[in-house]
Amino acid sequence: MTTPFKCGYAAIIGLPNAGKSTLMNNLLDIHLGIVSARPQTTRRNALGIMNREDMQCIFLDTPGIVKPKYELHDRMNKQIEAALKDADVVVLMVDAHSREHPVDLGWPLQFLKKHPVIVVLNKIDLMDKRRLLPLTDLYEKELAPAAIIPVSAEKRDGLEVLTNELHKWLPEGPPLYPPDSLTDQPERFFVGEIIREQIFHSYHDEIPYSADVVIDTFKERENVKDYIRAIIFVERESQKGILIGKGGVKLKKTGQRARQAVEYFLQRPVYLELKVKVQHNWRKDKNALNRFGYG
Repeated sequence: MTTPFKCGYAAIIGLPNAGKSTLMNNLLDIHLGIVSARPQTTRRNALGIMNREDMQCIFLDTPGIVKPKYELHDRMNKQIEAALKDADVVVLMVDAHSREHPVDLGWPLQFLKKHPVIVVLNKIDLMDKRRLLPLTDLYEKELAPAAIIPVSAEKRDGLEVLTNELHKWLPEGPPLYPPDSLTDQPERFFVGEIIREQIFHSYHDEIPYSADVVIDTFKERENVKDYIRAIIFVERESQKGILIGKGGVKLKKTGQRARQAVEYFLQRPVYLELKVKVQHNWRKDKNALNRFGYG
């Protein structure tokens, strides 16, 4: 009997730092989503496409579920709601090693009743295995999910089991994208995310959360390096000084690491120029958020 071809959308949701982007990156075997040890790294939905002989699964990597403190957080939560509306199946990512779980928040569990839900208990390599059974019982009681799958996304343990389970729940139908597609988002989107990822890796305290990146210029050029000009916006003058560093050394080092990561992603050489500007309280400013692409 021929296995039917399945195609559909899978929204990956969960609390901050549950491993959502790591999961998508390792399922696709390419670095599309920002990965950082710090929570609330992902701010916008990132789309990644997994192609198999029997399935095209279109993943929507979403921001972590947060209780809003800024207008930015409201926009992030709306990104999650939009992904859930598009989804055929929901992958609820849980940090099994953590003591805090999405069922404790009560949101967005009301939306999950409309979809098949696959609960992914992540980071099992870090936890006492005796906690797995009570944790499984907790999610069975609260959600009655389609499946509960323990994984280590970082070590790629359990990912084949997850993809086979996704095939069960996606609808039958032809692929929505060409079979060699990995995403439908433009290169400049990922370049901005790569630069922001380097800010998370290079700075501490509030700086990464107060910074956002806008790609001002993206020029592809023949016989010469592509030219990319990115503006890093922060909320206060003091943050601008920290980002730049004494004599511009800190920003130069961040730019070098970002350029290397961008070149690896694009597979071609680039000239990357970074500028830092102040946009006061942009996380609370609706107009600024619209300009930054959080519409």
